[in-house]
Amino acid sequence: MNTITLLHGTDHIIEVPDINIGNEHNDYGKGFYCTRSEEMAKEWACKQNTDGFINRYELNTKGLKILNLTDGNHTVLNWIALLLKYRTFKLSSEIAVDARDYIIEHYSVDTSIYDVIVGYRADDSYFRYAESFVSNGLPLRSLNQALKLGKLGEQTVLVSQKAFDRIKFTDASPVDKCIYYPKFLDRDTTARKTYRQEIKKSKSYRDDIFVMDILREELKNDDPRIQRIIFE
Repeated sequence: MNTITLLHGTDHIIEVPDINIGNEHNDYGKGFYCTRSEEMAKEWACKQNTDGFINRYELNTKGLKILNLTDGNHTVLNWIALLLKYRTFKLSSEIAVDARDYIIEHYSVDTSIYDVIVGYRADDSYFRYAESFVSNGLPLRSLNQALKLGKLGEQTVLVSQKAFDRIKFTDASPVDKCIYYPKFLDRDTTARKTYRQEIKKSKSYRDDIFVMDILREELKNDDPRIQRIIFE
């Protein structure tokens, strides 16, 4: 099937998504950020502790170029590279600055040729993982495991006018903050707990890879050591 259902949780109804409205410093740059999970969309709708709406859309994907960062052909480092490119990081050391430049150069994916991007989302709690990795505080295995165990969730992002022309609003329904704001907080708490656990475990990892190792040995995406950790 060429048609998929997308959901967007927010504090108001959006019948006509606009490519010109959006934040250039979101995970994958300016775009319309959606999910295919109804529960996730409802949490997003109430994340400011206000009642919200879940907007439903149909997207005709025929002829669209889709970049799927979770399809097994890409690694968490490709995801980190895009975050480094678009999001604002606190780079408090020379190592972090060098890591940002190296990862963007060697692990980034050219998103300009795509209409839709599918990938992990990076709410504040998950963004902390990325910052810690780039600062040499969290090794690759811990980063990879934390993202999986923390139930990060996927988002589908429309990034081209062609994609915006294909999306059709179907309906919207209200979301109660009394139900979904606590769920949003619980997901965030779980993510932070997982982060602390992985930080504690990372102290005993002798065969792991830190960002300093990537810089020193100029490791690339297809390096067997990286592949072993990512796909173990």
